[in-house]
Amino acid sequence: MPDEQHVQAWRERCYECYRPIDLCFCNQIPTIDNRTDVLIFQHMRERFHPFNTARILQKSLRNSNMIVDHIEGLSKILSRTPFTKETGLLYPGHGSQILEELPDHERPKQLVILDGTWHHTKTLFRDIPQLQALRKVRLAPTEPSRYGIRREPDVLFLSTLEATVAALRFLEPETVGFEKLLAAFEFMVANQMAHPKSADSVRRKRRPRAPLNIPKILRDDLANVVVVYGETGPGVDEVANEGADRTRTPVLWVAERLVSGERFERTIAPCRKPSPSFFKHLELPEDTFSNAIPMEKLRLEWELFLRPNDTLAYYFANCFNLLDVVGGPPHRRIYLKSIQLHRGQKNGTIEELLTALNVSFDNSSGPGRAHRRLARTIALARYLNQCSLVPKPSFTTR
Repeated sequence: MPDEQHVQAWRERCYECYRPIDLCFCNQIPTIDNRTDVLIFQHMRERFHPFNTARILQKSLRNSNMIVDHIEGLSKILSRTPFTKETGLLYPGHGSQILEELPDHERPKQLVILDGTWHHTKTLFRDIPQLQALRKVRLAPTEPSRYGIRREPDVLFLSTLEATVAALRFLEPETVGFEKLLAAFEFMVANQMAHPKSADSVRRKRRPRAPLNIPKILRDDLANVVVVYGETGPGVDEVANEGADRTRTPVLWVAERLVSGERFERTIAPCRKPSPSFFKHLELPEDTFSNAIPMEKLRLEWELFLRPNDTLAYYFANCFNLLDVVGGPPHRRIYLKSIQLHRGQKNGTIEELLTALNVSFDNSSGPGRAHRRLARTIALARYLNQCSLVPKPSFTTR
């Protein structure tokens, strides 16, 4: 049993940084006169977390405010908060503009930050329409997070403090104090990492409990995952290799790199003239192939898009054969439909699966069936990366 002195020391806590008194680092946190207005919306469950970095951020930045509430409360507050076209929500994902690529006149003068676990921030964005209406901006980090005491979904995903500081250093390079703030943050991390039992315990608690056979790359790292989908054309065409089986070739090939959001989209000249019913089937206008490229050019451009360490993920079985057709260097492939979410059950259509898992997705990713299916596949891949325990599907599988 610990003696009374140790119990008392354990109970004493700084109520600004929420660290034990002997680990308090408030005297190292600088005061920064930032020009950009920073508005932080924090999920209630993050409020008293001892390793929360938004608390440090708000203590340091003079021009900042943090609002803590549940989703319903935050939604009401956001509905009364005036935003302008100069506001930017710092949030990764499809549709986000890379902050470092924006010209001066398009750079935000107010940053909205969501704080919580990655699951919490995704929930806030999904369930609060006012956030979805804001212009999204994101970073393009080249170095991994230094936040070693809490688990991130990807090595290039940053803590709230690191992401906000990176954005502010770009928006106002003349402002002083950011280096000292990062130093205080690293001091906190180093102090905690010096207590290996405590740090290991944190990491174990945060590690997702994955479904039965999720590949490790989907659980730990999405930086090199590319989701693909292709539509095939009318009729049958010969694969270029002599003696190969006759197979359909793609007329539309779309892909997205999950972390960066980089898109690949090409229309390919079909071997036969499509009928009006074919365009209706693809949900595309009849002039879709007016600027189509030949298959040889597709293969060259696809090879340039790919990187040596990429993993190609798909849900629809025909994509396996289409990957052979479009070619490129050999890459690892993941058939998402084969991932067994629950023992003895098979996955049905991707629409049934996402509905059962209550997973939302971006319906505005592009026109036609191909973009809709790509968006669903992306949503599933990200869900598998984030999930801790998948709820049992409510549909009858087949």
